[in-house]
Amino acid sequence: MQMKMSHLAAIGFFSVGCSLSAAAEVAGYAPQASQDYPQNVYWGDTHLHTRNSADAYSLGNENLTPIDAYRFARGQEILAHNGMKVRLKRPLDFLVVSDHAEYLGGYYRYNVDDPMVTETAAGKQWSGYIAEGSPEKMMASFVDSMSEAPTNPPFPDATQSYIWADVARTADEYNVPGLFTAFSGYEWTSMIDGNNLHRVVVYRDAADKVVQRPPFNAQMSRDPRDLWKALEEYEVATGGQVIAIAHNGNLSNGMMFPSESVDGQAIDQGYASLRARWEPVYEVTQVKGDGEAHPTLSPADEFADYENWDADNIARTEQKEDWMLKHEYARGALKLGLAYEEALGVNPFKFGMIGSTDGHNTFSTTAEDNFFGKFPESEPAPERMTNAMANDALWQNWRLVASGYAAIWAEENTREALFDAMKRREVYATTGSRIQVRFFGGFDYGEDDIHKPDYVTLGYQKGVPMGGDLTRDAKAGAPTFLIAAAKDPLGANLDRIQVVKGWLVSDGTVEERVYDVAWSGSRKVSPDTGKLPAVGSTVDEKSASYLNTIGATSLATYWQDPDFDASQRAFYYVRVLEIPKPRWTTLDAAYFGLTLPDEVPREIQDRAYTSPIWYTP
Repeated sequence: MQMKMSHLAAIGFFSVGCSLSAAAEVAGYAPQASQDYPQNVYWGDTHLHTRNSADAYSLGNENLTPIDAYRFARGQEILAHNGMKVRLKRPLDFLVVSDHAEYLGGYYRYNVDDPMVTETAAGKQWSGYIAEGSPEKMMASFVDSMSEAPTNPPFPDATQSYIWADVARTADEYNVPGLFTAFSGYEWTSMIDGNNLHRVVVYRDAADKVVQRPPFNAQMSRDPRDLWKALEEYEVATGGQVIAIAHNGNLSNGMMFPSESVDGQAIDQGYASLRARWEPVYEVTQVKGDGEAHPTLSPADEFADYENWDADNIARTEQKEDWMLKHEYARGALKLGLAYEEALGVNPFKFGMIGSTDGHNTFSTTAEDNFFGKFPESEPAPERMTNAMANDALWQNWRLVASGYAAIWAEENTREALFDAMKRREVYATTGSRIQVRFFGGFDYGEDDIHKPDYVTLGYQKGVPMGGDLTRDAKAGAPTFLIAAAKDPLGANLDRIQVVKGWLVSDGTVEERVYDVAWSGSRKVSPDTGKLPAVGSTVDEKSASYLNTIGATSLATYWQDPDFDASQRAFYYVRVLEIPKPRWTTLDAAYFGLTLPDEVPREIQDRAYTSPIWYTP
């Protein structure tokens, strides 16, 4: 009997007479039983529009509803506006249908003579436009609703609440915990002087709480502080939880990560605290350009010039100036945040990074070979590349980016688990492929830890994951990092892993450096330039194909900061690059038999951006 009891204790079982301390010294057969850290990455889109958005409806999306968006995201086949059948290779794990709060659902309901809309002041105004032969003024009323001083009437509360309840209950209907997560959400669409200050609002809650407050729209206020106040009021009133996700800032002309609030007041501790509280993640990449870095801000970074949209603002009313860029791109904002934290004690720009699509045709498509554009007008057709999207409202269609994904590390695929992961910033962005990335920081990792099969367990035990914070241990040296990346199983091999560091110097300036820390093949960093040679390309432009004969299926490394100064605030994030592959424009050219204009890119290197890990002295 004693022998049997000892055997049971040795293999991790417990019984009367077996002390916990003795058993804890012996590894058990089920170590995962006591580990509750995130072990799965979930893929989704937090920014998608349907016919419920006034601009989407006005520009041709008159039929596809939130129901169609959920069905498509879950892998069902849908008929596109161009007559093609469209379906995802791999369904999404989660989706936020984020239709514009301004006149939410109103244009469709007006056109089917729904008295809930036609009998409102706004509906009667629209009828006047139709009667005078000026239907384009309906779209102008939507744009007016986002402006600094809107003059068009809003919907009454009863109309807003009725339509919003339908939106929230539809999300509940398609939410299947463990299989597919449908979040309630909307887009707050502030546009001051033609500059994009948009935010997507995401709820953790079911419809019973969500419907208690209609969306806060830009006709109520264009000031983000008023949006944050409304979110706080929602939480107090309902006991629920909600966050805001700032829209890709490259069309904000310096207003997304500002040095002053919209009323001209310098950023203070109050602003910084509110923004840090309500906006834990940032949409760094989407269909209207990538917002991670810019070559003007990062001239030493050869990969900073990726799908930049940097000509003007969203309304095309003001040209871009160089001073604006650091207030628009993620890396510039992260650097500004270090300086603000030093001055104010709070970092207003302490955000995790995700990607999403901002598609307005109801289809969440990020793959280069399945890219269905932004509006119906930009769905696949021989002329879509050379046409200007939405009558040149937002550049030419060929500039559109098949981007991006929100990747979330969470315990399970539920609203609660995914939302909580966003709040703690354990998320990352990709520009369209499903690259898998793990990133941990700490002071106690050993060089062999990354090669151990339980490196993830060690990552959590000895440090923090992406989105986390490090503070200096008096006995510690420079921080160490464990980084692992794996290719998209259906995509391109990996080129390299890079660590991007920003740090605050004692004179108040903020510096940056990009380190190549792991790469494919036998390439070596040049001692003269400090650069790693390019991986090469296997792209065949004529057939719009490529081969995975270069690159690596996975890369992993232990890295220690060689330039660490314990007195300096810093952030670190990981960028993972794929090998080149054909851009969607090249696939279009092969499919439709076209000759691409010279200015149209032929190849891309899709990439992932992790949330940072911050170091605070």
